[in-house]
Amino acid sequence: MVASSIGTKASTATTPADTTAYSLSVVIPAYNEEGGIAEILDRVLSIQADLQRIGVAGPEVLVVDDGSKDRTAEIIQTYPQVRLIKHQKNRGYGGALKTGFANAQGNLLAFLDADGTYPPEYFPQLCEAIIQNGAELVVGSRMAGAKSEMPKTRRLGNLIFARLVSIIGNQKVSDSASGQRVFKREVLERLYPLPDGLNFTPVMSTRAIHEGVKMVEVPIPYSERVGRSKLSVVNDGLRFLNSIVLTALSYNPVRILGLLGLSGVGFAALVAAVLITLRLSGVTQLQTRGVFAVFTALVLGVAGVSLFTLGAMFNYLVAIFQKRVVQRGLFGKRLFDPPLETHFGTLGALLVSFGVVASVVLFILTLNGWTLEQLWLWMIAGAMAALIGVQLIVSRVIMNVLADLSQREIKQGEDMRGNPIKPA
Repeated sequence: MVASSIGTKASTATTPADTTAYSLSVVIPAYNEEGGIAEILDRVLSIQADLQRIGVAGPEVLVVDDGSKDRTAEIIQTYPQVRLIKHQKNRGYGGALKTGFANAQGNLLAFLDADGTYPPEYFPQLCEAIIQNGAELVVGSRMAGAKSEMPKTRRLGNLIFARLVSIIGNQKVSDSASGQRVFKREVLERLYPLPDGLNFTPVMSTRAIHEGVKMVEVPIPYSERVGRSKLSVVNDGLRFLNSIVLTALSYNPVRILGLLGLSGVGFAALVAAVLITLRLSGVTQLQTRGVFAVFTALVLGVAGVSLFTLGAMFNYLVAIFQKRVVQRGLFGKRLFDPPLETHFGTLGALLVSFGVVASVVLFILTLNGWTLEQLWLWMIAGAMAALIGVQLIVSRVIMNVLADLSQREIKQGEDMRGNPIKPA
């Protein structure tokens, strides 16, 4: 077995009571934490009275020793109220948490680090957000105004990741990577699968938003950790970024790809506006910087449309795989209802028509003595319009096919049931 249970289960003083609706299990992942594990256990066990005052039994305390090489497990075994679960090999922060959740008995699951950075005394407040506000997942936010001793580099990184999750999830989040949380046990089914590494928490936040989990943040203080941090600012930061983006792509790809695409199209439109203004003012030649700007606008314009259409098609593929309704999450239905992609066919036809008409007109003008210097801008505009138009038309055809496939099972059921004839 990869994991084994050691020690005794929680005593009757900390076992969830049958007379309360809620019981709390606190999971603590530990890897070489002999310097601070005793203090954090004492603090977690001390919240029992505060939990009882709000009608929550516990805490049941589980420590998952994730392959420690020091005296961490030995110290934990001196606490008869604490359940010790040992990994023979290190499986990572998220792996340890998942082992703890699988062995916990409470209907409220919680976790925090073993290094003393998070305050277990705030668990009753986090539980109250579930009891009183109907939350399903409560995050202890280190970035919501409470006292924090977080290093500036990590604070900046957490701020960036929180903004990223907020943008791609269309929901404000102040701390996407907090390691102190409480949530209802039944929420796990909607949040899994989750990674085994330190990116467990940002992925949980991202997935919770897209799964429609009611998430609430409660401000908590944050202290300097006991011992050396296991977090690499660069390596783990890149892993966090990659995990957040990939998780969001698995739910609503157009939210990310569409925004990137519109950024490219916006730059191209800006350059086009400048070129038209210069042309109307009599400028027909560009310097080196101008030529570079035109080239960049061409690349970003075509790439932007490609990303946008790819994101829209990707959403249909995700809907088929997950058997759910296609998400329309670029800006929301209030701005584009019906969704923007439903107009791709019409827009594509108009752009292709413009490109064809422009090419005919430009050809006639060349026969009448117009020079390349006079016509190059319109040639580029016509060519881009035609190419983008074809792409939009093809994308719309593909999306129509994908939409039909996503509804195939429903239509099969309707056809099998037929149209019953009512008795005369």
